[in-house]
Parts: sequence; structure tokens; C-alpha cells
Amino acid sequence: MKTINREELKQKLDRKEDFCLVMALAEWAYQAEHIPGSMHFATTREARQSLGKEDEIVVYCSDENCFASCAFGQLLEGDGYAHVLHYAGGLADWEQAGYPLEGQWVKKKES
Repeated sequence: MKTINREELKQKLDRKEDFCLVMALAEWAYQAEHIPGSMHFATTREARQSLGKEDEIVVYCSDENCFASCAFGQLLEGDGYAHVLHYAGGLADWEQAGYPLEGQWVKKKES
């Protein structure tokens, strides 16, 4: 699986490119905080129903030590999804750069 770094992902978002940004953590983690524009799927079946095989998909999770996004990306590739990218740095890398996050915890941190 190919990787994407923080700056490449930021540029894609800034240019409003057509791709699917998927957080591969549990629902509670997604509700707590996620990169703006992200989507979350409760099950792999739900993901398969929503994502197209030719869609460009960027998967991420909490940080480079978390394997959820790598495992999810490999599962998608195994199912024939042709354009899967892995953002290994995840939330920790994104937040470290000072880039915006959305979610319930973000509002609490700011107040």
C-alpha cells in the first residue's frame, strides 16, 4: 500500500480534491476527534457499500504505532480497491502540525 504524508494530505484537502478520507478507529474515537472531511464506517460491510472500487481512499488512525489504518487499507486492497493510500502519522501527526480537528474533544480543548 502506498503512503501519503501530512503535507500531501493537507494539500489534497486544501485543493478540495475528490477522495475519501477514512478514519479507521472506533466510533467513539471518531466522535472525539477527527480530521475535517473524514468519514467513519461502523463495519467493513458498511465501508464496502459506500466506497467505490475506483475511489481514491486515504486511511488513517491515531498515530504511526497504530495498525488499524494499515490493516483496514490492506483489507480494502485485498477486496480490489485500486487506489488506497495510508496516512501513517494519523491524528497525532496532524495535530502536532497545528492543523484543525473536529469532534467533541476538540471543542472542550479549545474552551
